[in-house]
Amino acid sequence: MSEPASISSGIAARYATAIFELAREENALPAIRRDTDTLAAALDGSEDFRDLIHSPIYTRSEQQAAIGAVAERMELHSITVNTLRLMGSKRRLFVLRGLITELRELIARENGEVTADVTAAAELSDEQRAKLAETLKASVGRDVNINLSVDESLIGGLVVKVGSKMIDTSIRSKLAALQHNMKEVG
Repeated sequence: MSEPASISSGIAARYATAIFELAREENALPAIRRDTDTLAAALDGSEDFRDLIHSPIYTRSEQQAAIGAVAERMELHSITVNTLRLMGSKRRLFVLRGLITELRELIARENGEVTADVTAAAELSDEQRAKLAETLKASVGRDVNINLSVDESLIGGLVVKVGSKMIDTSIRSKLAALQHNMKEVG
């Protein structure tokens, strides 16, 4: 891991641990879990939100006020709102995606669950998610939370990563393997 990435993940881990500990003391872990989903959806769906997080043109106070207002508008828990304001004042919002990942892992571990990073060619229905979670639970032996992202370049199928185990059933990988095999033949 490169040094800047290592520093970023360390910062994200410290903030995630702080949020987790405070939430556990206040029995607010379910609310914080919802907050992570809300923030992840905002990061994925809003270019303006990503600009607020990463843009150097905002002053510390502007970033702090803006993220606080956005977080309150999203109806996030006060622990999350206050942490985001603090991160804005310290110019640490750039680690938000890492914070979400770390926080999800801490909450899942606390609940005896495991998180599966799933990349699909298209959005999965609730029924498909439930069936996938059930199948993965049978494989891993624990409840599974699905962290879904969409990558249309997969063409079809899924790429599932649970811990150090990765299963790639995407059409893209099958075509790449076929192309590789064809090169060996010819």
